Amino acid sequence: MKLHGYFRSSAAFRVRIALNLKGIEAEQAFVHLRKGEQKAAPFAGLNPHKLVPALEVDGRVLTQSLAIVEYLDETHPEPPLLPGDPLGRARVRSLALAVACDIHPLNNLRVLQRLKAMGHSQAEVDGWYRHWIAEGLDGLEAQLAGDPQTGRFCHGNAVSLADVCLVPQMTNARRFDCDLSGYPTLRRIEEACLAIPAFADALPEHQPDAEA
Repeated sequence: MKLHGYFRSSAAFRVRIALNLKGIEAEQAFVHLRKGEQKAAPFAGLNPHKLVPALEVDGRVLTQSLAIVEYLDETHPEPPLLPGDPLGRARVRSLALAVACDIHPLNNLRVLQRLKAMGHSQAEVDGWYRHWIAEGLDGLEAQLAGDPQTGRFCHGNAVSLADVCLVPQMTNARRFDCDLSGYPTLRRIEEACLAIPAFADALPEHQPDAEA
């Protein structure tokens, strides 16, 4: 396997966590998003959407982090990242998608760069980021705090796809100095996850392409 990613990419972060949890070693190829390397050959030929991550496996190229993580879960079932029951799987997927579809896309690098290109100041761009982070995390906190299915992690006491999505989003929120004091449940789950080497080793600052 060969993983194309960028140290700060939340989506690539998710895949790194999953690979670590599954004990899978993958060659890493670095795509510098701020330099626009995702828009040029050779990477643009691998993923026409010009986004990371992309995973090369068995002569194929997989894109979209959640699709990649579910592929890894199906081909390397231990430890499972989705519960065994349909309702549990639906709950975990809903939590993961709340991050991957509702929070992250509004704050992706290309969105922030577009706001700057439209003439918005850095303060306005940062305000945009923090607004949507707060809206999304408010919902997640309420959903998790009020549900008896929440345990040490997002779903019970085993790591799941929901945790794989939550931790990178919390990490990015901290990078933008978001106020996370109002999310005790999310912070507790994040702390439990980061106590696991598979999560801690996947942090952006621990990657070979990390920059200050």
